[in-house]
Amino acid sequence: MKEKELIRKGEGDNYDYAQDHCYVKLSSLKTNGELCFVEDTLKPGFYLGRHHHKIMTEVFYILEGEVQLIFDDETVDLVAGDSITVPPHVWHAASCKEGGKMLTIFKNGRFDQYLEKLSKMSDSDFADAELMTSVSAEFDIYEQEKS
Repeated sequence: MKEKELIRKGEGDNYDYAQDHCYVKLSSLKTNGELCFVEDTLKPGFYLGRHHHKIMTEVFYILEGEVQLIFDDETVDLVAGDSITVPPHVWHAASCKEGGKMLTIFKNGRFDQYLEKLSKMSDSDFADAELMTSVSAEFDIYEQEKS
């Protein structure tokens, strides 16, 4: 970045999906892929399946509600003001039964570009498991293979 960038409440590239509504507060394009901030409003019943990253570190900071991070060895309940850092190679999933809001910081990740790519995909693209695996891997997201 060469100049400051102000993004106010309710602003930023936004992606409204079935389970959540994301606002990009800092694009990885502005930081050479080093950082990305996403404000994520989690809709009731939100669930993100088990996955890990090979390069990316995620920091989850809970703004509202209660979010569960599910790891192989424990489940961590997080409430407003809590944060948790998940380094590369740690399998995790996330759940938010009642809805909530969090800020996710991605170090060495391009999650904002992943959201943009998903927003341009069709229902048939989402139904293509091989394509989705490829798209996820392009952005350092590796999901558990379905048996």
